[in-house]
Amino acid sequence: MKKYIIITIAGISGILFSGCSDFLDKNPVDQLSSQTFWKTEKDADMAIAGVYSTLLGLTFDHHKMDLDAMSDDFFLFGTYGKVDVLAKGIIEPTSAGIVAQIYTDSYKGITACNVFLANVDRVTMDEAKKKRYKGEALFLRAFYYWTLTEFYGGVPLYLKPLTLEETGVAKSTKEEVITQVLRDLDEAIASLPSALYTTGHVVKGSALGLKAKVLMHNGKWAEAAEAANQVIQAKLFKLTTDFQNMFLAKGQTNNTEIMFSARYLNPDRFSAESPDMKYGNAAALNGSKNLVDEFECIDGLPISQSLLYDPLDYKKNRDPRLNFAIRDIKEPLVSSTGVKFTNVTAGIYTNYLVRKYVEPENLPFSYSTRSEQDYVILRYADVLLTYAESKNEATGPDQSVYDAVNEVRARVGVKMPALPAGLSQAGMRERIRHERRVEFAAEGLRYQDIKRWRTAENVIPKIVDPGGVLRKFDPAKHYLFPFPQSEMDINKSLVQNPNY
Repeated sequence: MKKYIIITIAGISGILFSGCSDFLDKNPVDQLSSQTFWKTEKDADMAIAGVYSTLLGLTFDHHKMDLDAMSDDFFLFGTYGKVDVLAKGIIEPTSAGIVAQIYTDSYKGITACNVFLANVDRVTMDEAKKKRYKGEALFLRAFYYWTLTEFYGGVPLYLKPLTLEETGVAKSTKEEVITQVLRDLDEAIASLPSALYTTGHVVKGSALGLKAKVLMHNGKWAEAAEAANQVIQAKLFKLTTDFQNMFLAKGQTNNTEIMFSARYLNPDRFSAESPDMKYGNAAALNGSKNLVDEFECIDGLPISQSLLYDPLDYKKNRDPRLNFAIRDIKEPLVSSTGVKFTNVTAGIYTNYLVRKYVEPENLPFSYSTRSEQDYVILRYADVLLTYAESKNEATGPDQSVYDAVNEVRARVGVKMPALPAGLSQAGMRERIRHERRVEFAAEGLRYQDIKRWRTAENVIPKIVDPGGVLRKFDPAKHYLFPFPQSEMDINKSLVQNPNY
């Protein structure tokens, strides 16, 4: 982390603050030197663009989908981020891959936020806009620190740009970091406009939605429900009527469900390894039968109970979200101009391939394919299910819990039956967990969910990897990643996580 913390203003100008007057509408084309930076409103525009650009690292873009291969949802074909190895329980400080990548990318983003917050007051500009930009930087800093707590627990807490001598500090507790995350989010909420997320700049709803997730992930149920309910009652965001295209560029502009995303835009700001090539052509993620079987039939019953289930045509009469998330290997991708691509079976672990984020209009795929699908980090369905889960845990399944879950199930294009009345708190809990799994399949959320539910120790050891090997999960250590050995070597004040 040290090499990111001690980046100079000149370095950040050249590396992060590349952009034009509006990074979120146009493509970065320019650079500024430290001699002329932090003077004008245009400088602030470019600086906040640089802060947002840190979302385009491997941890926060489409590659996050690979985390589903750490759970019971998918297998990863290939060795990106060493997820295939880590998923087996072979996790050590020297593992590198995502063990180091998540740590590095998060602190890279935090450093950009801290530099922005420390310098933006030097700029002469509209004060209301400056306040909003500060709120955006605080939101992003909170997001990065929350990400760190999800994977490492307590971490070193830095709230300003530091010198070399100041970087070797001990970690704060997870509770201390979360307190700071919530403080940043509250300040962001007070500074951001009540509007839809249409320009790529986060808004009040984005910050309230993230706050609700942070609180839920830390067992603060009543507070999480209250934050999520504020978004619901504001009635700004709503579920899209076009579920499948929410994950493709053509359906993402002014989408009322998307609340926060890592944004791409051709011709210059495109995904380095496109989801089209990775998940469409190379079929890197293969769904498990366990995931596919989780989707109900259209009568609302599981396949083990429904008379509508046809094992010879497994997608027939199923929850439409199965087809939105999963493409069978026999289903070719076909563009509107007739370009066709069919995957081969060689090297494929299962026949269940990812459909989300794969754009047939970009065929023929190659490693030069320039994909611009934004990676959706937070959407309104997550707020609804966050409210439902938190409210159920806090006070039980009242009507508002049913309403939130049923709104997701009844969305246009899905139209699944409402939940049965009379569920107990435990029964509703299982229904909500089911709903999260099928709603967010192939979106990189499952691994964090089973960890926060403390069910990973039961779920993961039952997973049989291709080749017949059972996975391992040690609850005494694997709920957290170890700190990367490279960071331990630099920061002598850092104490390794337990049992590593």
